[in-house]
Amino acid sequence: MQHKSFLVPLAFILLAACSPSPEMQASLTATMQTATAAVWTKTPTSTDTFTATFTPTSTSTDIPTWTQTLTPTITLTPTITATPTFDFPKVTINKALAACLFGPSTAYLWARDLKAGDTGVVWGRAPVGPWLYVKMDRLDIPCWVGPLVVDVTGDVNTLRVQQVWLPITDALYSAPNHVKAERDGDKVTVTWDAVWMTQDDDYGYFLDVWVCQKTNYLWMPIGRPDLPDQYRTSYTFTDDPGCVLPSGGKLYTVEKHGYTSPVDIPWPKAN
Repeated sequence: MQHKSFLVPLAFILLAACSPSPEMQASLTATMQTATAAVWTKTPTSTDTFTATFTPTSTSTDIPTWTQTLTPTITLTPTITATPTFDFPKVTINKALAACLFGPSTAYLWARDLKAGDTGVVWGRAPVGPWLYVKMDRLDIPCWVGPLVVDVTGDVNTLRVQQVWLPITDALYSAPNHVKAERDGDKVTVTWDAVWMTQDDDYGYFLDVWVCQKTNYLWMPIGRPDLPDQYRTSYTFTDDPGCVLPSGGKLYTVEKHGYTSPVDIPWPKAN
């Protein structure tokens, strides 16, 4: 590039000294302009570059057509059926003063006092007899009431039979010892040893007995006033043959807070 630049001005000087004709001068000027342009202007030459592209040739392969049968999923919407709430019979005390007891008989201990106008619901009925197991609104425990001291609203026959659960208190006193039962014909006399109790605690004893009388199987709860205190230590029952179920029962010591654990009575069979 530098060598060409030196020759171009030298040629121009020689031509000027010879004083060429106007036509030749014009031709030389054009030639020089072209040469100068060639020196100072380089026109790049584009070169086409080819990039090979590989196009795969697909081979047609038969693909089996699968027919899919869709099975709908059935979502069941449950039907909610309202369960009716059982409506317990209602009771109202109709006496000025009444007792709620620990069992369905006047032979049981007092549990709570009741007064006229007290209300509650009936939770169950006695295994034998018309006594009702109630939960009075103002009392802290359920207990038993006789049919004559309450007015009932509702059907007590829809209720389940409620078993009797006694408050057992063995801390202060023991169950009777040497419990015996002797038969004389249809009479059975149960005897036991006395259990000493303080006068304030002394509520005697309680016999929970089943006997047979004229082929009737009878429940006989015996307590106060028949067994009033610790000194009464025997009781005689009438017990006939002829019932399918066996006669017999249990004996408790009773103090004012509750009952001792029971003792089974060794009941003699009827002849």
